[in-house]
Amino acid sequence: MLIQVSDGTVFYGTNDVFEHIDFTVNENQKIALVGRNGSGKTTLLKVLAGEEELTEGKVIRNSRINISYLKQNALIDSTLTMQETFDEVFAELQDLEKQMNDLSELLQENHDDALIEKYSALEERYKYAGGYTYRSEMMSVLHGFGFSDSDLKKNVSEFSGGEKTKIAFASLLLQKPDLLLLDEPTNHLDLNTIEWLEGYLNKYPKAMIIVSHDRTFLDKTVSLVYELEYGELTKYYGNYSAFVEQKKKDLIKQEAAYRRQQKDIKRLEELIEKFRYKKNKAAFAQSKIKYLERMERIDDPRKADTKAFKARFTCKNRGGRNVLSLDHYAVGYDRPLCEVSLNIMKGDRICVMGDNGTGKSTLLKTIIGEIEPLSGYKLLGHQIDIGYFDQNLAHFKSGNTVLEELWNENPEMDLYTVRSILGAFLFSADEVFKEVNVLSGGEKVRLSLAKLMLKKANFLILDEPTNHLDIVSKEALENSLSEYDGTILFVSHDRYFIRKIATSCLVIDEGSVTYYPDGYKDYIDTAKKETAKEEEKTKKEVPLKERKQKPKYNLRKLEDEISSMEELLEEKRALRFEEEYYQDMNKMRELDEEIDEIHNKIHALEEQWEEAMQEEEEKNK
Repeated sequence: MLIQVSDGTVFYGTNDVFEHIDFTVNENQKIALVGRNGSGKTTLLKVLAGEEELTEGKVIRNSRINISYLKQNALIDSTLTMQETFDEVFAELQDLEKQMNDLSELLQENHDDALIEKYSALEERYKYAGGYTYRSEMMSVLHGFGFSDSDLKKNVSEFSGGEKTKIAFASLLLQKPDLLLLDEPTNHLDLNTIEWLEGYLNKYPKAMIIVSHDRTFLDKTVSLVYELEYGELTKYYGNYSAFVEQKKKDLIKQEAAYRRQQKDIKRLEELIEKFRYKKNKAAFAQSKIKYLERMERIDDPRKADTKAFKARFTCKNRGGRNVLSLDHYAVGYDRPLCEVSLNIMKGDRICVMGDNGTGKSTLLKTIIGEIEPLSGYKLLGHQIDIGYFDQNLAHFKSGNTVLEELWNENPEMDLYTVRSILGAFLFSADEVFKEVNVLSGGEKVRLSLAKLMLKKANFLILDEPTNHLDIVSKEALENSLSEYDGTILFVSHDRYFIRKIATSCLVIDEGSVTYYPDGYKDYIDTAKKETAKEEEKTKKEVPLKERKQKPKYNLRKLEDEISSMEELLEEKRALRFEEEYYQDMNKMRELDEEIDEIHNKIHALEEQWEEAMQEEEEKNK
C-alpha cells in the first residue's frame, strides 16, 4: 500500500465536496479518477499530494513514498533554462558522476583498495539509479513532448504557457516518483504527443492517478477507475470503456431495485393506513412504520443522472448543397502555414487535425473572416449561415450576468424563454445572476454553446468545442451534434469525439494537407499502412546503406579501447611481482585467468581494428 484515505470527508462551509470515502492506492496501479466538473476530483488529488487536509477522516502514507503532482496550470521556475530545469531532476546522479570522475583521476596514480571499493560502491548506486540511461531517457521525453535539442539552451521564460506546462510535465516524468498525480495531462498536447504519452505511461513502472476528460487516453492508460459522483466514490475494474459498460449495467440494476423498493414501500404504506387505527392491528402497523423508517432508501437513478445540459442545434435556413469551396486557399501570417483545396457539401462533418502550430485554428479563423487569406479563393454557398465557436471562449470576460449575456444577444425573447434555455444548459435559479467573469471554464463553454444554438446556423465551425467540458457534457454535446442536420467543420484533439462526429478528416502536417474521405478510421488505417511500409523499407534498405556509407566499427573508439586494455594488461602483469599474489597460489591462478581474458579481448579488438582499416581504405579508393 502506497497511500490510503480512510473515511475521508471534505467540506467548505456547508458545502460537502465528498464524504466518508475510502480510497487505496497500491504499487504499480494505473488509476483513473472520473466525475463531473466540481465533483471534487482535484480536491482529492490535492489531499493525496498533501496540499489540502481532510475535514474528517485520515490519510495514511507509506513512510518512503515519493509523490509528484502535475496541476492543470503547472508552475515552473522561469529564470532557469530547460536544461537547468532537468539538471535539478538529475542533481543526485550528476553529483555521483562528479564523485566517480574525481575518484577515477585519483586511481590513475593511486591503486588503493579503499579507493577502489569506494568507486565500486558509487558505481553500483549510479547504475541502480539509472545513471547510464538517464541522458537518453531525457532526450526521449524531450522529443516526445515536441521539443528540439536546441530548446534545452532556451530560458523557460521564452516558452508559451502551454509549453511551460509541458516542461513541468517532462520534469515530473523524469523524476519517476512512486505515485504520479496527473490533473488533465493531455491539455496543451497535440494528438501525436498524446499518443507518445500513452505509450510512455503504459511502460511507467510505478503507480499513477489520472484525472482526465479524454476518454480514449484513459482507455489506453488505466486499468482501474474510481468515479467520484454526488460526494461518493465508486470503484470499477478495467479501463474507461469497461467502466462505462459496468455503470450502465449498475444503473439498470439500480433502476430495477428502485422500482421494486417503491412498490414495496407503497404496499407497506397501504397496510399501515389500513390497520393503524384498529386496536388489534395497531402493533402490527407500528412495526411496519419502524421498518419503513429504518429502510435504506435507494435513489432514483433517473433523477441522479439528469445533470447534463440539453441542446438542440437546428438550421433556420436549409442552405444550398454546396456549402464552401476553397481553391489553393493559403492561410498564415508572415508566411503560409498550409494551402487547402476542398469542397464542403451539405451534411459533411469534417474534422481538421494536425500538430499544434500547423494552422488548424488559423484556417478556421481565415474562413470566417477574422484573418485575411494569403492567396487563393473562397466561395460560400447559397444561404449559408456560419455559427462559430472559438476555443478561447472559455476565457472570455464580461461584466454581464449570465442572464444578460444571453438576453442581450436575443432581445426578442421573453424572460421565461431565456431562463428555460439557460436551465437546459444547467444555469438554474440564482445561477443566472452570476457574473460571467466568475464562471468556470466549463460554465463559459456551456453559455457559449447556448448562444451558438440560438443562432440556428446551418454551417457550424467549431474550434476545440470539448475543451473544459467534463465527460458528461462532452457526451451531451456529441448527442446534440449527432442529431444536427447541418454541416460541421471542426478542430479537435479528442479522438473519442472525432470518431463519434466526423465523417471525414483533413490532416495538416508540416504544410502538406491530406483529405481522408472516410473519416478517422480511414486516417488511422492509412497511417498504419504507411508506417508498416516505412518499416519494411527500412529493413530492406538501411543495412545496405550502412554497409556503403557507415563503417562497421569506429576506428578512434577501437584504438582507445585497445590502449585502455593494454594499460590494464600491464597493471595486471605487474601484480605478479606483489607478495600478496606470488605467495598465494589461488590468487595467482585467478590473476593469470584475468590476464588471459584481457589478451583475448585485445586480440578481438585488433581484428575489428584491421577490418575497420580495410573498410576505410576501400572507402577512400
